Amino acid sequence: MGCCGEPRDAPPPPQSTVVHEKSAPVAGGYNGGHPQAQPQPQPGMNVFVPPEGPQPPPQVMSQVQPMMGAPGSPPPNGSEFGHQYSGQSSWNNTTLNGNSMMNGNGGSFGQNMDPGIIRPNPIHPNETGNQPAPSIRSSTFSAGHAPLNPQYSGMFNAPSTVAPFHVNMQQISSAQAATQAAVAPSEDGRMSISIDFGTTFSGVSYGSSRIASGVVQQILVWPGAAENFRKIPTCLLYDETGRVITWGLEAKNASPTPGTIRCEWFKLFLEPHALRDEGAVDPRLPKLPPGKRAIDLIVDFLSNLWAYAKEQITREIGAVADLNAADVWLTVPAAWDAKGCQIMREAAIQAELVGAAFAGDRDWRDRLHIITEPEAAAVHCAHLTNLHQLRPSQNFMICDAGGGTVDLAVYKIIGSLQNLEIAEVCARSGSNCGSLFLDLRFRELVRTLLAEHPVHLDPASLAYFMHAFSETDKLAYMGESDDANMFHFTCFNVEDPDDPSVGLVNGELAIPGYLLRREVFDPVVEQVLALIEEQTKRVDQRIDALLLVGGFSGSEYLFKRVDETFSGRIKVIARPADADTATCRGAAQYGLARRPLVSSVIAPKSYIMRVKLPADQEDWTKRPAYIRENNAGVNICENRLQYLVSKGAILRKGQRIRTKFCKFSSTPQDRLFVAVLYTSDSDKIMRYTDEGETIELCRWTVDLGTLPSFQQHANNPQPGGFYTDFELGLELDSAEVRGVLLYNGYECGRVTFDFLL
Repeated sequence: MGCCGEPRDAPPPPQSTVVHEKSAPVAGGYNGGHPQAQPQPQPGMNVFVPPEGPQPPPQVMSQVQPMMGAPGSPPPNGSEFGHQYSGQSSWNNTTLNGNSMMNGNGGSFGQNMDPGIIRPNPIHPNETGNQPAPSIRSSTFSAGHAPLNPQYSGMFNAPSTVAPFHVNMQQISSAQAATQAAVAPSEDGRMSISIDFGTTFSGVSYGSSRIASGVVQQILVWPGAAENFRKIPTCLLYDETGRVITWGLEAKNASPTPGTIRCEWFKLFLEPHALRDEGAVDPRLPKLPPGKRAIDLIVDFLSNLWAYAKEQITREIGAVADLNAADVWLTVPAAWDAKGCQIMREAAIQAELVGAAFAGDRDWRDRLHIITEPEAAAVHCAHLTNLHQLRPSQNFMICDAGGGTVDLAVYKIIGSLQNLEIAEVCARSGSNCGSLFLDLRFRELVRTLLAEHPVHLDPASLAYFMHAFSETDKLAYMGESDDANMFHFTCFNVEDPDDPSVGLVNGELAIPGYLLRREVFDPVVEQVLALIEEQTKRVDQRIDALLLVGGFSGSEYLFKRVDETFSGRIKVIARPADADTATCRGAAQYGLARRPLVSSVIAPKSYIMRVKLPADQEDWTKRPAYIRENNAGVNICENRLQYLVSKGAILRKGQRIRTKFCKFSSTPQDRLFVAVLYTSDSDKIMRYTDEGETIELCRWTVDLGTLPSFQQHANNPQPGGFYTDFELGLELDSAEVRGVLLYNGYECGRVTFDFLL
């Protein structure tokens, strides 16, 4: 097989990065150890394209917990790509066959498929018009297919020298479960702690079935506060050496002094566009301290927040709580991609939000959960006793308007409210148009008005103006009814107190209401309205309620504009109780339920692999330049795309999309499998790489040395190398992408995701 994963007559060289592909199993198997009888690519087989350019040695993350011990030799700079084969996917009783889901219509997959070849089908969104979308099961793979094309017959004879290798994975799993049960604490009464890490403010909630009858509690007492606060500023104060002086309220209220650096709003550095391009970072955001990355600031803040939260929770419940065994829920914006979520997970682990709670606790990382902000808010809203008179089968939209982002999601109530379950109706969305951007626009307005009075534009003066605006007028402003009113802001400096031409009178800056509306409020509020409008267009069902939560939802002007714009189409528009802490409380409630309260989610984007396939007639018609003949005499079409999940697909919470692979190893040390996963925001199903933008999301790295079948071959190496069949499970949660290595249906290792953004 050549460097691009195509069959060749000569055996691969030692330490090759080649992974041979084999056909779907047929009677007799295949001659995996004979270099002269390598399987040829069939119509419908996928041949993966390796990552281009020099590749660094893949790093296998420490959290890989194999079910069986890996060989002692360390993994080399091993194979870079592999080949995929699999069977048919099913949506209940509806088979996604080649004719219905992978035809040539609308830019989909090839239409003249060989029915004898089993290929994987993507998970697609509902395409049945007004028919209800069937729930998706994990992909299944069938060997009951038509005979292979005679031109390839006789090439898959099973070697008689290798006996089948069987391991009773059920016994192993049962033994492990018994061992853990002997040492793991009971889940009854386990704490659920949520951290709403916000752009401008952060909060902590907690609960347990043994505390306050299971009612979620909120930390209200914070350092540096003379009164109770539901949330504290997401703010850090550093000295010149990069050491944290203080955090939260104390950092926010600290006066600017030489040798100190105040940092805030650093969460926005994890926004997807900012992660892909540093030039896309909003220039109005404060610069990071020298030598510090965004993740460093997040770790510092979470470390201080968590240390205090543990002390305060212990004080409030009057007992020593087993917080090391608690489930921790961390909220993220809906618009974040897997890269930002992974950075948040890494930061939380570095900040020691979770850790081993007992001897042999291998799964402690699994106690850290990432949940999207609108999903957590939806759980809180749905737990309210009246739920604004909503009934099962009705839909409601969550508008989580926070400090940095505004996130939207639509959910359907399923079943009775006593046994709550909700499901996403369409892909969620979000944008950077939170209340922080009112502050930034207000600062720019002040700079414009006082351009000729620089004494009032130093950092302390601007911070004083912004604090006055944020604490009073930002939420109370009413819009057009305030156009004729003057809003007064006291100057920090007493020098240069008067210039009536710009509104500077007796040491106060007076700004007319109409100017605030035009320059500050309307541009941001219009963005929010456009975001809601776009989300309503994505739903082909009636929306029965629009619930506004988050700190920005407290803006009277925002609520008024939303009500005026959508009340004719949406019957109930409301701010539920505890709207400002809905995300934090909802995440803790989710943890207390010990079951998925959100039963299904909608894939916000497509997940794709770049492949090479035997050319068919459509390829000859549309992309003849992509076709070439390989060393085995087969016409191969390059630059094809294989969808694992399509944007808008309905996925059960925790559903594992399973795909089978086969890797050729030239030596026992050649045990790493690597492939690249791409994403696309396009609603179009693309056939070729040049039809639209795809983004490299991550590189999959799998250590096959944990597999019993690999160990069997490695302990009995054959001169021509050997094949390893394996299965990968891809899990798309509401916020994260996870991968597992499967053997006979049992999980026996993790997939390392090396994010490329």
